[in-house]
Amino acid sequence: MSDGRRPEELRSHQWYGTEGQLRTWSHNARMRQLGYEAEEYRGRPVIAVLNTWSDINPCHVHLRERAEAVKRGVWQAGGFPLEFPVATLSETYQKPTPMLYRNLLAMETEELLRSYPIDAAVLLGGCDKSTPALLMGAASADVPSIFVPAGPMLPGHWRGETLGSGTDMWKYWDEHRAGNLTDCELRELQGGLARSPGHCMTMGTASTMTAAAEALGMTLPGASSIPAVDSGHERMAAASGRRAVELAWSGLKPSEILTREAFEDAVTTVLGLGGSTNAVIHLIAMAGRAHIELTLDDFDRIARTVPVLANVRPGGQTYLMEDFHFAGGLPAFLSRITDLLHLDRPTVAGTLREQLQGAVVHDDDVIRTRENPVADEGGVAVLRGNLCPDGAVIKHISAERHLLKHTGPAVVFDDYKAMQQTIDDPSLGITADSVLVLRNAGPKGGPGMPEYGMLPIPDHLLKQGVRDMVRISDARMSGTSYGACALHVAPESYVGGPLALVRAGDLITLDVEERTLHLHVDDAELERRRADWTPPPTRYERGYGALYNEQITQADTGCDFEFLARPGKVADPYAG
Repeated sequence: MSDGRRPEELRSHQWYGTEGQLRTWSHNARMRQLGYEAEEYRGRPVIAVLNTWSDINPCHVHLRERAEAVKRGVWQAGGFPLEFPVATLSETYQKPTPMLYRNLLAMETEELLRSYPIDAAVLLGGCDKSTPALLMGAASADVPSIFVPAGPMLPGHWRGETLGSGTDMWKYWDEHRAGNLTDCELRELQGGLARSPGHCMTMGTASTMTAAAEALGMTLPGASSIPAVDSGHERMAAASGRRAVELAWSGLKPSEILTREAFEDAVTTVLGLGGSTNAVIHLIAMAGRAHIELTLDDFDRIARTVPVLANVRPGGQTYLMEDFHFAGGLPAFLSRITDLLHLDRPTVAGTLREQLQGAVVHDDDVIRTRENPVADEGGVAVLRGNLCPDGAVIKHISAERHLLKHTGPAVVFDDYKAMQQTIDDPSLGITADSVLVLRNAGPKGGPGMPEYGMLPIPDHLLKQGVRDMVRISDARMSGTSYGACALHVAPESYVGGPLALVRAGDLITLDVEERTLHLHVDDAELERRRADWTPPPTRYERGYGALYNEQITQADTGCDFEFLARPGKVADPYAG
């Protein structure tokens, strides 16, 4: 039942309800071809269910069933659901990286919502890039929308240990390289690392971005942490379908929810969770689609005001997302930092203040008190210096403390594949004090800015007990990764940023407290090197890759396409 707009004010009315038009007559004829009678859809909100399910996306493999639950909720509320398959961005399999295709899914989302008879949308996703992509597209189309997070998988188990996907993969792979784990043990562990559908159950990029979506106000309260296979997840999906119908009648659009205050609260949330560095890029891009300027300086400013309270790996030491969920989930977490939030802004389910009413923390070790934080400041620091004039980031809470102020000689790799083949070569002279530098791994150079930033430690150092080193690149790293990795160096080396000018043996200083990343080479020498620098060959000569190379922006501005990020009007289609 409508609580705002009349049926003739729905977008779908232009397709189905304008009598006397040939096109309208044809649209209704084709609906009969699909097996529907007019009373099933005419005068009802048409709800698009955008589904990123596929057979090769383990994070989303359950979304076929969740889409049915969403549709059930839409029918219950008097709406008419239509499911749309959209691009699936599988972090596990897609090469060179699904980041290359985030903007493609955003484009697809935007144009589907604009070009079809849709009154509101339910967006199903969760694997790293799908959350920002779907929300970027919805923001640009500005059709009433609600997001259904895919949910984290169950905790892993192996020989009495609880495993976190990604985080323990890196950890035990290094133990294998160090000679501390046999091939048979590694194979056994392989079977216990990822036990169910759902995205990574650590506070990696997936959990970080779904939490950010909830903090922005684009999900139902508590939705982001429900385990993928929990029955509560199906109930949440159905409730989201019902809510989408209400959004269609009320006309509440993303532009009314995705405000400056909402993005500041999302940044606060990400930093207080000890979330993924990837969120920096994604939130900047998402804010740009909402015509809000969000910068690295905003992240650094907010980081100094919010403590890390989520004791969830890898930033925390102990717990996983299922523990976080049963400790109260995001509403409970946010209830401990309400003084840092804008409580009276709108969400898809009332104000943020209303969403947090009754929120209670059930485990003070999982969601810490302000008096007992995991860290005193937010989990990501923004670095500046002559090596990164447009910025770089580091997740310093997941690095060894002694490396947060470190000077060492550079060991430089121009290519990730070559690095893999040579990193264990003793002739490189790599020591624990060395600074490993990888370039040509940024937005254009990667291409797509792959998650190469957690460079492997040479096996001879692993055997000596070394588990962390300073590593610098224009790449990203998995949100499940850890270590003293300075990432997203901008501008990237592929376009001639200072990282392109580093030579083996140059001293580099990382100082997280001072927020600096400095190359100890004078300006005159850097200019001489720049004069000798030759741009690398173009990665793509045609196709989507050529469009990507032409339009992609740098990490500090969100890696969106310039023609999508810029302001401007797009007319709604004429449906007559």
